Amino acid sequence: MQQVPRNMKGRGALLGVVVWICLALPDPWAQAIDDPNHMDLSLLSIEELLNVKVTTASKRLESLPDAPGVISVITRDELKRFGGTTLKDILERIPSLVGSGGAFTDRSMVASRGDQIKSTGGHNLILINGRPTREILEGGISSDIIEAFPIGIIERIEVIRGPGSVLYGSDAFSTVINIVTQSTDEDGLTVRGQQGEFGAYGTSGEMTFHIGDVSIIVAGRHMTKADWNTPYQYFARDTGNAASYDTTRSPNEGYGAYLEARWDNLRLMGALTQWETGYFLGEPVGRNRWRRSFADLGYAFEMSEIWLTDLHLTYTRADLDATVPLNIARESNEFVSEWTHDIELTDKVHLLCGVLYSHIDGHELDRNVTRIISEQNRDSFGGYAQADYWCLNNLKLIAGFQANKVENIDLDVVPRAGAIWHPVPRINVKALYSEAFRAPSINETSLQHPNLKGNPDVNPERVDAIDLGVTYLGDHLQAGVNLFQAKQTDIIAFGASASVVGPPEFIYDNVGEVTIRGVELSGKCYLNKQWFLTGSLLYQEGEDNEGNQHPTPIPALSAKAGISYMSHAGTIVSLFDTWQDEPDKSYDALLNKGGDAFHMLSLHCKADLRTLFGLDASPGISVFLQVDNLLDEEVWLPDWLSFGRTAPANQGRAAYIGIEMSI
Repeated sequence: MQQVPRNMKGRGALLGVVVWICLALPDPWAQAIDDPNHMDLSLLSIEELLNVKVTTASKRLESLPDAPGVISVITRDELKRFGGTTLKDILERIPSLVGSGGAFTDRSMVASRGDQIKSTGGHNLILINGRPTREILEGGISSDIIEAFPIGIIERIEVIRGPGSVLYGSDAFSTVINIVTQSTDEDGLTVRGQQGEFGAYGTSGEMTFHIGDVSIIVAGRHMTKADWNTPYQYFARDTGNAASYDTTRSPNEGYGAYLEARWDNLRLMGALTQWETGYFLGEPVGRNRWRRSFADLGYAFEMSEIWLTDLHLTYTRADLDATVPLNIARESNEFVSEWTHDIELTDKVHLLCGVLYSHIDGHELDRNVTRIISEQNRDSFGGYAQADYWCLNNLKLIAGFQANKVENIDLDVVPRAGAIWHPVPRINVKALYSEAFRAPSINETSLQHPNLKGNPDVNPERVDAIDLGVTYLGDHLQAGVNLFQAKQTDIIAFGASASVVGPPEFIYDNVGEVTIRGVELSGKCYLNKQWFLTGSLLYQEGEDNEGNQHPTPIPALSAKAGISYMSHAGTIVSLFDTWQDEPDKSYDALLNKGGDAFHMLSLHCKADLRTLFGLDASPGISVFLQVDNLLDEEVWLPDWLSFGRTAPANQGRAAYIGIEMSI
């Protein structure tokens, strides 16, 4: 959660015009075939709403209890009920995901299970329909996509809590977040607009249409929130003493677009996201603009009745433009080619295997001295396999590995193993072991800043994790408890000073280990088709290799709860609260407001005027109200780059009124 004080009267609003087109062509992609998740919600039973199918854990469609991972799903029904202004608002409703942020590099992040070792989101891998989109120069910046991706096109969000590198490679370290977009064979258009206080507005829309045998889906979104206003203190660079100014104006504007085209078994996807806001490293407050371009070309076909193969070419470009005081420009590119084979060897044995090649390149320009201070390109190769074996009717065993050879780095292998047991109907037990890695970023190996140097000899970060969970899935109730432990080794961070005289000079290095363990509780309940309840709780604690407790500023305890009513006529009234305890006292602020406990309460209301008043006309018209931070909480987060200081991270209460039209 990004956060900022109550006297920041920058309130946001959207004036939205959204074009909706949901498409689906029969093709071998598992998530698009016979998937009940894509059916009309009104046609689904309560049990079907709870027992969704997922694809992320095995790259194929399977039931949630049988999937080899600790998985949470935000379903289309929940997206409709609770709404949300940004993708980040939605992710913060997921069990064990906690909002976070950094003063400069990654202003908007989510941390999984207390893991905020990095000042970026580099331990979380975001997928779009199963394809990775990475930022590889700093190593995991995600602000643009979680602030600007067009959420109106999302069908569901699948989140694997725990390592996922066996199938997805680098950055699938603590969490894999898979954004699955909508799919339909009908033409349609939805546009919406929202308006808020102080000139804030937004537009969004989705549209689906067909040209011959080609299905096309387009989605777009733009939002300008009101500027933030808040008192702010910082350490003056010339004296080192505390200084302050009365107000800082920080922009908050983003846009995103998504395009998908399908013809037979060929699919092309593309996305563009951009977000601009301020960063806090002293006066003046700088402005950051993140931009990401993503494209994927995939072709799937059946080699035989039991053998499906899938080819993908995936490209991600990530840029950062920062004004003074840092005044830098970054550009990075990742190209991935992957060939996957999905084979049903017998009715009890399933094999997934694949090979991939990736190329990365990027550079960073320091405009203060007009000099490139970081530049690199490198290749890597990998291969992976995962096998599922139903050794008994109620017991499935899982085993897999991924081997990677990154240029100038030794061969690296990460394994996974586990068992899924159904002792009685409706109850499943999962015991899982998995490892993952994060390859060093370009800056971590090649940066040549006056105060910070890259290290070409740095090793990938590694994690090994154990999960033990029990889940109950009934007609109206889904509930589970999960115990976890993750040990991170070879953590890449600023090492000891490499300079004897002059200003401090640091170097990236593998500096230590951290172990995080905890317990997760989560549940969903449909009292009936109208009333829905959901909630979760996370308790986690950590320790580094020197015995220090609380190695991250993520609080030990957090909880979430939501209640929603949706009438037969489509009227929705929903409340969702995310409570976060205060961080450990070691993160208390010397400057600015401390990181206190807070409630982030949101309200979503929507009324379908056509059904509400018995109108028989088209198009459909709805009006809605979205209120974020209903309690107007002041929220500040520890500043990663200036210890002893916090930075603002939330605008305060923001209310949006909007209208939606669809044909």
